Amino acid sequence: RRKLRADVAAAFPNFSAEQLAEFIPNKEELNVIKIYCHKGEAVTVYMNNKNPVLFEIEKALYPTVYTLWVYPDLLPAFSTWPPVLQKLAGGADLMLPGVVVPPSGFPQVERGTLCAVTLLGNRAPVAVGVATMSTAEMLAAGMKGKGFAVLHTYLDHLWEYGDKSNPPTLAPLVTDSAEKESAEDEEAEGKEPVISLSTDPLQHMNVGYLSLQERDNCAILMGREELDENRAAETAEDANTEGLQEAEDSRTPQEQMDALFNQCFFHALKCKVKKSDLPLLTSTFLRSHMFSCCPAGQQLDIKKSSYKKFSKFLQYMQHQKILQVKELNKGVESIVEVDWKHPDVKAFAVPEGFSSASAAHDSKSEDREQVYHAPEIIPLYGVSTKMIPLFQESGHKKGSILSSSEVRNIIINYVKANELVDETNKNFVKVNAILCDCLLDKSEQDEISHLKWDDLLSRCLERLQPLHQVTFFGQEPIVRKGNIEPIDITIAQRSSNKKVTIIKNLELYGLDPQCVANILQQKVQASATITPIPGTKDRVQVQIQGNQIHHLAKMLLEEYQLPRKYIQGLEKAPKLGRKK
Repeated sequence: RRKLRADVAAAFPNFSAEQLAEFIPNKEELNVIKIYCHKGEAVTVYMNNKNPVLFEIEKALYPTVYTLWVYPDLLPAFSTWPPVLQKLAGGADLMLPGVVVPPSGFPQVERGTLCAVTLLGNRAPVAVGVATMSTAEMLAAGMKGKGFAVLHTYLDHLWEYGDKSNPPTLAPLVTDSAEKESAEDEEAEGKEPVISLSTDPLQHMNVGYLSLQERDNCAILMGREELDENRAAETAEDANTEGLQEAEDSRTPQEQMDALFNQCFFHALKCKVKKSDLPLLTSTFLRSHMFSCCPAGQQLDIKKSSYKKFSKFLQYMQHQKILQVKELNKGVESIVEVDWKHPDVKAFAVPEGFSSASAAHDSKSEDREQVYHAPEIIPLYGVSTKMIPLFQESGHKKGSILSSSEVRNIIINYVKANELVDETNKNFVKVNAILCDCLLDKSEQDEISHLKWDDLLSRCLERLQPLHQVTFFGQEPIVRKGNIEPIDITIAQRSSNKKVTIIKNLELYGLDPQCVANILQQKVQASATITPIPGTKDRVQVQIQGNQIHHLAKMLLEEYQLPRKYIQGLEKAPKLGRKK
């Protein structure tokens, strides 16, 4: 705790001694947790009173928005327009055209300075970022280009670790007379003054002459020039100028997305899913059933809802006793039971434009019409006990998760830092005591004194714990232990010398075995069934008459775009005979 207090004092010199003692108290509970980002980077988070107050990346400390709401003047602050917040929370950096120039001018910062981002009209920060250029460089660039690399925002996953409170309303440090003078200056210059700006960051605002655009994944706020009649009509519609639309859009975008998810969920249960479809993969339910129930012109996006993850949405529905979800395979959840007699399901009315006949038609044709997105699979590596001495210099501990490129960089940096590159032949690396213990077998330790770079890296990867990350379309990444099992295709012989094709592990790749069986049955006009895998619980395999590997290979490789390395058994396809 002393060391942390000293590190905080060094990182944030604006902290007074009293504030520092209040921020890191001696007796109150202070928890430290480690989380991993999407790219596998390790982040240390410090929790106080169940809220994250600091996070540490590569030995650098950063305050969270919870901390900045208590100490709003801790960092130099730059303001932006409220509509930009949604883009920042979605992962965008802050571009300079989106930064509001105050009458008193910008705070003086250098490149790399840690800064807070606030919304116009409220001094409570909503984001933390690093300046990509100094104040002078920003002005010299004409306020164009990327201004701040955003690290953390209100509404992101780190904020969700806390009590999920909203930013307080803190009045700007400007007197009323100064604001009035600035408004008069704007009128004198022919500009429209900004009047009655809401401090609610989630509220869509009518900023008459501004439009929000996204380029290079960054939020850019640009002045709106002359618009043609069609664009003006759309703008008027979006600005909620009609009373009816004001009533409809009075809900926040998050509340609207929650309502859309509820509507599509009950619609899918009532019109799409049958008892014979169960167990049903949750990814298939979302992709094939709920998406098709979405009204025209709208799109389901779980990240814009209050649930943030589809699994949390289903957990809520399970808590309401509408359905039951189980993890039949590790990391792969399925819907195993649905209560169609539940009052909420019975009371749901199918929206206009969705007839029962079209729903029945969609149910019959969904197997053919569904769009499958192959999951993104990334091999990862965990630091094992034996490899700790090699990785501890770079700040990694047992269980740290790394990508292959990160492992490569760590090894290269270790070799260079310890001057282990052979002077006579730079293709070789000298084996020191740590490399010897970590990478060489006992029988090799007296014989090998040098290793080639490729051999060094391959040995290192072999001795790390294998992991893999799977990202299904529209869902959060899942990290699993071990290497992913390939889709296994085998040929078995039944009575009367008949052959059948057996396919296993489809669920691991987000494929519904029943759906695959139905499609194959239609394509090859042969009987296809789903059978339990012997010796396993709740796992199934597809079995289809004849050697159908040619058809299966075309479907998996060409239609579903799965990499060949994740499919095992394609070499067992029958050889095509020559035509006579």
